[in-house]
Amino acid sequence: MKKYFGTDGIRGTVGEYPITADFMLKLGWATGKVFAEKGKGKVLIGKDTRISGYMFEAALEAGLSSAGIDINMLGPMPTPAIAYLTRTFGAQAGIVISASHNPYQDNGIKFFSADGAKLDDEIESSIEKTLELDFATVQSSAIGKVVRINDAAGRYIEFCKSTYKSAHKLKGLKIVVDCANGATYHIAPNVFQELGAKVIAISNKPDGLNINEKCGSTHPQNLVAEVVAQQADLGIAFDGDGDRVVMVDHTGAVVDGDELLYIIASSKFSPASAWRGVVGTQMSNLGLELALRDKGIDIVRAKVGDRYVMAELQSKGWIYGGESSGHIICLDMTTTGDGIVAVLQVLAAMQNQGKSLAEIKRGMTKFPQVMINVKMPKRELLAHSSAIAAALKDAESRLGSRGRVLLRPSGTEPLVRVMVEGEDAALVAILANQLADVVRQQVG
Repeated sequence: MKKYFGTDGIRGTVGEYPITADFMLKLGWATGKVFAEKGKGKVLIGKDTRISGYMFEAALEAGLSSAGIDINMLGPMPTPAIAYLTRTFGAQAGIVISASHNPYQDNGIKFFSADGAKLDDEIESSIEKTLELDFATVQSSAIGKVVRINDAAGRYIEFCKSTYKSAHKLKGLKIVVDCANGATYHIAPNVFQELGAKVIAISNKPDGLNINEKCGSTHPQNLVAEVVAQQADLGIAFDGDGDRVVMVDHTGAVVDGDELLYIIASSKFSPASAWRGVVGTQMSNLGLELALRDKGIDIVRAKVGDRYVMAELQSKGWIYGGESSGHIICLDMTTTGDGIVAVLQVLAAMQNQGKSLAEIKRGMTKFPQVMINVKMPKRELLAHSSAIAAALKDAESRLGSRGRVLLRPSGTEPLVRVMVEGEDAALVAILANQLADVVRQQVG
């Protein structure tokens, strides 16, 4: 068990250890020492738009340079952009200062390796061990140099455009883009506009405090209203760091990550494809599983979290995976989940088939799904309760083969998530509430 690193870097509330300026200084130094041992090379630093990013950017810069590491500063950039630029600049690593879809009061640190993937556990463990050592600055002649990269946004925009594989550009499409007041604010509208679309950008004026605030992929209500009001062809909503996305069709219906994954995989698959399936998660809708299998595409469910989706993709040698939240991985295009790249694959499928978003998603029918969060101070009670086991078995029996039940302890909060899905919405709601009541009685 690592002390600081979780499944997606280090994250928490600003001002509460370890999300403090002094810790970030030491983290930059420890990271620099670990990479300095691997040879002279630079590290990239990018961030989203939350106000604390300035503070942590400066602290990491000081720590890295004191360990003898050269630094390229990227400024506000989407997380997947930093993965891409780490590779293209030949850097040893990339650092992202972001708390993704969390509010501005939170922040965190993510790392990418030289090949644009998440850091190996071994390197994370080495950084944690180095954090226990006393801080010491290299000789003045060896202090790392800092360079700001002024064309980072343009480089990433061109990369994104290169992943759009269609003879038909986006001319004639009217698109509303919700940037969540986050890192895509100066990137995403330009990508779609330069490909020919008429773009209406909303939530694209970050002030350091409004990132993800009632906007973006976790709050698509504003996007729905704007798409309908503007009579747009579709809408696109990113999260604060741009690695998640959901869409809205012209009727105002939200198209989530499961549906986007279905559209991408089904449009790319053929009997001659080297890959035979996609990776979803425990939370992926049963409708996705059934729709893919109707197309001859297998699906494997990983634990919730892009790290686990990626691990399963690599194990299987497959290309496409994702989560209901809109974190979509297209390994034929890039090395990590990328909201803009994922949307471009959907738009290419629409243009190639001459279909609207509402039409192209019709091959998948989402099953009614209810999820209830139950406070659970002691998660071990979940596995040892015979009453919960009996209630779970009863719910599964009543749903049969066309339904699912899942009890999943949260990885970040003292909660258990009770999820039930099936064809009968009324039965799903009844069973979810009954099971949640049993869980409350047992773990309260």
